[in-house]
Amino acid sequence: MRRNNLRALLRTYQPTVEEKDFKDRMKAFLDIYEDCFHRSQVVGHFTASALLLNKDGSKALLLHHAKLDIWVQPGGHADGEHNLLKVAIKEAQEESGIMGISPLRTEIFDIDIHKIPANSKEAAHDHYDVRFLLQVTSDEDFVQNRESKALRWVDHSSIQELTEQRSVVRLFEKWKKLSSSI
Repeated sequence: MRRNNLRALLRTYQPTVEEKDFKDRMKAFLDIYEDCFHRSQVVGHFTASALLLNKDGSKALLLHHAKLDIWVQPGGHADGEHNLLKVAIKEAQEESGIMGISPLRTEIFDIDIHKIPANSKEAAHDHYDVRFLLQVTSDEDFVQNRESKALRWVDHSSIQELTEQRSVVRLFEKWKKLSSSI
């Protein structure tokens, strides 16, 4: 029953060609695994992340992930929470230190499924990542925490300098397209 919120979001989400398989796999995963919002589901689990824009919407925050050693958007595990927008906001706040954050839209902005490599605590597994578009609403500056090696505000044109990861680049492409249509 509580999974219906994500079902509804996925039903109305219009994926790019690149994301169509992700959407189909997410819907199936949601139906098959009742514990899909918990880390204890070892096959994989839902996560939420955010493309977090600065106050004027000109830059997005990326973090250099300490464990994965890659530049990614803020995000993390649902830990049993079924409202993934709420998870995305909480993770963006925790990873940036910025409390003044609001959604620019409440619907899904992007989806991705990616493999997390095995480590000493867990086997390799998939993250079923649902992404939202958020914006800073205050004048706070970010504060780096132990989960990242660095944080950086990045504009559309600078993403290729930090990463070639398709899932992150796709977020920036969508943001650029959205920005040019406003």
